[in-house]
Amino acid sequence: MAEGSSSEPIRFAPQPGPQTDFLSTHADIAIYGGSAGSGKSFALLIEPVRHYENGKFNAVIFRRTTTQVRNPGGMWDESQQIYRPLKGHSREPTLEWIFPSNMAVKFAHLQHEHTIYDWQGSQIPLIGFDELTHFTETQFWYMLSRNRSTSGVPGYVRATCNPDSDSWVRKLVDWYIGPDGYPIKERSGIIRWFVRREDALIWGNTRDELVAQYGEEAQPKSFTFVAASIYDNRILMEKDPSYLANLMALARVDRLRLLGGNWNVRPTAGLYFQREWFEIIDALPANCIRVVRGWDRAATKPSETNKDPDWTAGVKMYRHVTGLFIIAEVRRTRDTPLKVENFIKNTATQDGYEVPVAIDQDPGSSGVADAENYVRLLAGWDVRVTKPTGDKANRAKPLSAQCEAGNVKLLRGDWNEAFLSELENFTGEDGEGHDDQVDAAASAFNFLAQDLGILDFFK
Repeated sequence: MAEGSSSEPIRFAPQPGPQTDFLSTHADIAIYGGSAGSGKSFALLIEPVRHYENGKFNAVIFRRTTTQVRNPGGMWDESQQIYRPLKGHSREPTLEWIFPSNMAVKFAHLQHEHTIYDWQGSQIPLIGFDELTHFTETQFWYMLSRNRSTSGVPGYVRATCNPDSDSWVRKLVDWYIGPDGYPIKERSGIIRWFVRREDALIWGNTRDELVAQYGEEAQPKSFTFVAASIYDNRILMEKDPSYLANLMALARVDRLRLLGGNWNVRPTAGLYFQREWFEIIDALPANCIRVVRGWDRAATKPSETNKDPDWTAGVKMYRHVTGLFIIAEVRRTRDTPLKVENFIKNTATQDGYEVPVAIDQDPGSSGVADAENYVRLLAGWDVRVTKPTGDKANRAKPLSAQCEAGNVKLLRGDWNEAFLSELENFTGEDGEGHDDQVDAAASAFNFLAQDLGILDFFK
C-alpha cells in the first residue's frame, strides 16, 4: 500500500503476515505461493523498490508470454500504480521502467524453451518469476546463471505461483507441504539450504550442515517458501469482497487449488461432476427463456479393430428465467460420417427451427471445412460455430461449478444413467474414457451462459 501526501515521500509497505514475510526474507530464492488473490503480484512488484536509489541495480520480472504481461490488470498495468508515483519513466515498447537514479525494472517473457538463450551474457541482480509453475524447470535453473550483480546487492530470485500438483515446483516446495496437500503453517518462511549433486537437490537445515558434508566449494544456496491465501489480503477483501465469491463458485478442482491452496489435488473421477448434484424432474418447467442443442461429433462405427469408438452426442438444454439450467434430452449415435450427418439433421428437424444448434469447430483446415459443411446442412437453423479454447477440463469447468451449486437439473429419461455415469467418470484427461456427452453439454451450457457473465471468471 502507498502512504504519503503531495508534500511527503511516498512509501510502499506490505501487509502484515505472509506478504511481509516474503519481502523480509534473506533467502537466495523465495517463492510466494498460495491461493488466488493473496497479493502475490503486488509483493513481486514492490520488491525492486527497496533498491530505488541504486543506479547500478536492475530487475527483470518474467511472465511466460508477453500477452500475460500486457493483459488488462496484469503486471504492466499494476506497475503503473506503483512505479509512476516514484517518478519512474515507462518505456512501453520495451516494457521497461527507468527511475531517477537509473535503476531499471524490465518485464519480459520466456515463451519458448530456447528464449532463455536471448539472455546469454546478461547480468540481472534480481530475477522475478510471476506464476512460476507456467515456466519449465530448465528455464528456471538456466536463468539463475544470469543472476549476478555488481550493484553491491548479491543476486537473488523471487517468484510467485498458485498450486499445481503436476508442476516441477511441487517437488521444490515439498518440505513445506503436508500429506494432505495444504501448506504446513509452522514451516512457512523457514529458510533451508541446498546443493546440487548429479542433477539432484540435496537439502539441509543449515548452510554449515551442507558445507560440512560437501565442502565450502559446494556453495549452498538458501531457499524458502511462503504460503498465503486470499484471507491474508485484507485490502482486497475490503475493496472487492465479491472476488471471494468468485473463487467459491469455481469448479471443485480449481476451488481446492485457487481458494484452498492445495498442492495435491488433480483432476480425477468425481471431482468435476457427481450424480448427487443433479435433481431429476418429471416435467419441463414453464418460463424457460432459451434453448439450444449442443453437439460433440464423431464419425466412426464400431468394428473389430475399434470396438468402442467415440460417440456423436447432442445435448438439448434450456435456461429458465430463474437462472436454472435444464438438460431435457441427450441423443447419441456411433456410425459412418454420412449417417452421422443424417442423424444430426433429423434431430434438428424434430427439435424445430426455434432450437439453435451449437457446434464446436475442430482445429485445422479440416475442422473449418467440416463446420462449414454443417452450416450448409442445417440451412434454416440458427447454427453457432465456436472455436474452443483451452483443454476439455477448462471448457467443462463453468458447467461443473453450476452443477455443484444445484443449478442444473435433468428431465427424466432413459438417457439419464449413461449421461450421469459419463459425467461422474470425467477427469478432463485425454484417453481416459468417453467425454462426448460432457463436451456436448459444455457446448450447450456455454452457449446459454454467454450473456450471463458466468464464463468471465473462467477465461
